[in-house]
Amino acid sequence: MTRTAEAGLIAAACVVAAMGVAIVEFTRGNWLDAQVAVTLIVFIATFGGMQAAVRAWAPGASALLLPTVAFLTALGFIEIYRIDGDLAAIQRWSMLVAAGVGSGVLWVLRDVGVSILRRYRYVILAIGVAFLLMPLLPDGLPIRGATVNGSRLWVRIEVPGLDRIFSFQPGEIAKVLIVVFLASYLAERADAMAAVDRTFGPFRIPEPRNLGPVLIAAASAFLILIYQRDLGASLLLFALFVTMLYLATGRSFYVISGAALAVVGGVAAYAAFDHVQRRVEAWIDPFADIQGAGYQTVQGLFAMGSGSLTGSGLGLGRPDLIPAAATDFIFAAIAEEMGLAGSIAVLAGFALLVAAGFGIAIRSKDRFRKYLAGGLSAVIALQAFIILGGVLRLLPITGLTLPFMSYGGSSLVANVVIIALLLRVSHEERT
Repeated sequence: MTRTAEAGLIAAACVVAAMGVAIVEFTRGNWLDAQVAVTLIVFIATFGGMQAAVRAWAPGASALLLPTVAFLTALGFIEIYRIDGDLAAIQRWSMLVAAGVGSGVLWVLRDVGVSILRRYRYVILAIGVAFLLMPLLPDGLPIRGATVNGSRLWVRIEVPGLDRIFSFQPGEIAKVLIVVFLASYLAERADAMAAVDRTFGPFRIPEPRNLGPVLIAAASAFLILIYQRDLGASLLLFALFVTMLYLATGRSFYVISGAALAVVGGVAAYAAFDHVQRRVEAWIDPFADIQGAGYQTVQGLFAMGSGSLTGSGLGLGRPDLIPAAATDFIFAAIAEEMGLAGSIAVLAGFALLVAAGFGIAIRSKDRFRKYLAGGLSAVIALQAFIILGGVLRLLPITGLTLPFMSYGGSSLVANVVIIALLLRVSHEERT
């Protein structure tokens, strides 16, 4: 795909976002207003600015990534605006911040490339763990942790002189840093970890000293996340570790042992945490407690069922009846108002994005770049699968956000950084 075609597709996604906002206003009995123009301007500034950064600092990058991200972001923003205009206004600012951060990543790496990240892997790991620890900061400090919906995931910052508190989820940034560490570590130890020199009963296992740093990093992250009661992020992080180990070694030992540990961990979490029990029971039989634990799942199922083939139409559904419709259950809201056609479009968008990311990994000749691109693509794939599985009742609800589509500035910034790194890896491998 040429850069001209890429620009055309990005422009089309910007127009789709503006038209979606216009349709929502029409269903409310309003005529075209400033919201349509503001949406169009913000989308052009966001993705037009990102494409300008790519042309300047990564001209050899794949042209498949940005248009797909723009399309997914447009569909998500339309539904967020439909659900709550105030949230949509905040999301527009988050888009501009994300574009600035993503462009900044490309600018910083313009001369040194992603290889600079490999040199500081333990520093990056330490920063990632520090981000995971930030929500545990006590109350009373200018920067402090906050508990929301039973999970201590948020950090709130008071800026002197401003009567306002800013919030973000540091775990979203931590997942990117952990991928960088794993890619760097595995690039040096993949051959040794693929060798199975020890036996444990009937099983042959790799040399323990090669697994040590990875297991310590994984255990530290898991303990922190479990203490914070953020089991959704724990599941994502665990699946990421197992996936990257398998990508680097090609050994089924890691998949089998990872699945066994996941079962053991799931049973332990079910026994230890009440909210895990409620989520599992709501997954198995949501209609048994339709006014309690199963309410969100049931409302999501009803919404998707009523959407039929083409949906009820933007502004004509009832996504307001779904708890957390703008975050956890935005896919159900889209399925109701855009129907099966809109749902398939979302799934196809994620499939294309992940396929493009893994394609970059496959074409990469340098091991670090290969594992970095594969790990970053796996993050998007796993997070989308976990949240979509929860909405579709394939998995228990975990509370993660759908990349690029759900409301949330922290998630949007982190995922745009993932795209920026994929763009840079693609450029370096082509040039």
